[in-house]
Amino acid sequence: MQLAQFLALAAVPVLLAVTLHEAAHGWMARRLGDPTAYEAGRLTLNPIPHIDWFGTLVLPLALVATAGVAVGWAKPVPVDAARLRRPRRDMAWVAFAGPAANGLMLVGWALLARLALEMDGLLGSVLFGMGQIGLVANAVLMLFNLLPIPPLDGANIAARWLPPAWGVRWAAAGRYGLALALGLLFLGFWTGVLVAPLMAFLGAAHQAFGLPWGGA
Repeated sequence: MQLAQFLALAAVPVLLAVTLHEAAHGWMARRLGDPTAYEAGRLTLNPIPHIDWFGTLVLPLALVATAGVAVGWAKPVPVDAARLRRPRRDMAWVAFAGPAANGLMLVGWALLARLALEMDGLLGSVLFGMGQIGLVANAVLMLFNLLPIPPLDGANIAARWLPPAWGVRWAAAGRYGLALALGLLFLGFWTGVLVAPLMAFLGAAHQAFGLPWGGA
């Protein structure tokens, strides 16, 4: 598949993956007492307010062109923990909402790809390609964000179970954690740690939905 064709098929699945991930954080925060994201206009399916020029556009495109895979992020939604009803518990739920949204989208795209297998012609091919990309993109975002490294969602989930003082320090390390995680990614450190589990997960997901998988 040519890069231009891949990008055309990937545009909708990837933008939805990052947009709904962030909107889910804001939706959960509002349900738990903090309307900050709603007041900032971030509870929207319009991808533009969620786009981070580097994390949503530059980095994923560079990784696709050079490594054939993509990791990225959208602009974080604003959350004011002080406005949550039970800040320590609720911040964990707010953090979990993003990967949970990716999990639901993964299922939706997998079902679309399965349906497309029964279709003939160009439309079936396009929908199958979009479904496959949507499945993979949401799996990568879900699993990557569950890593307990600040400022990823997994760190805020883990902080719920740390002593309060440790949790605050762990969350505050976010300014360094993302740079460290990306540095290790570019150095290839994550290859053995993440790629094998990711491939196993993707293989199991494809098998569960009766989809062909050539990544094993």
